[in-house]
Amino acid sequence: MLVLVVEPSKTWVEGLARKAMASGALIRDAGGRVLLVEPAYKATWEIPGGMVEAGESPAAACGRELLEELGLPLPVGRLLVLDWAISVPGRGDGVRFIYDGGYLPDGATLTLPEEEIVSARFVDLAAVGALCAAGLATRVWAAVGAADRGEVVELEGGVPRLQAP
Repeated sequence: MLVLVVEPSKTWVEGLARKAMASGALIRDAGGRVLLVEPAYKATWEIPGGMVEAGESPAAACGRELLEELGLPLPVGRLLVLDWAISVPGRGDGVRFIYDGGYLPDGATLTLPEEEIVSARFVDLAAVGALCAAGLATRVWAAVGAADRGEVVELEGGVPRLQAP
């Protein structure tokens, strides 16, 4: 029996779409407020998290970033939001993941890397839109709803891909 194995061409492989992936966690306090971090390198606030590195799963990246940004080995729960982020000139498009980071334990001490994170604080949901970029604010609001309903929300550019009947 003759088996023909065809290797994909280097040009074809190099031409495949590449997506930048970022992963973060929805962490709340007992009052339902959301933990945001103030990055040193940009004007808008973020949820704890960051870019997924080569060979790393989105959930593993989330756990790594929580440890790096907060100094806490917090458990990474279930996926809450998956959002295909619209292409930005010079950056391309991407995929954003938000996992359930649960509730920060009372008395937990954060250790922020001062070269990266200026501060962290819990904010009411109403303040998320004023502090975060519009796309992230939409993802955070979707994540809170998904966590409360036990769902996963799929977004495309911040808009739900499928609406419930």
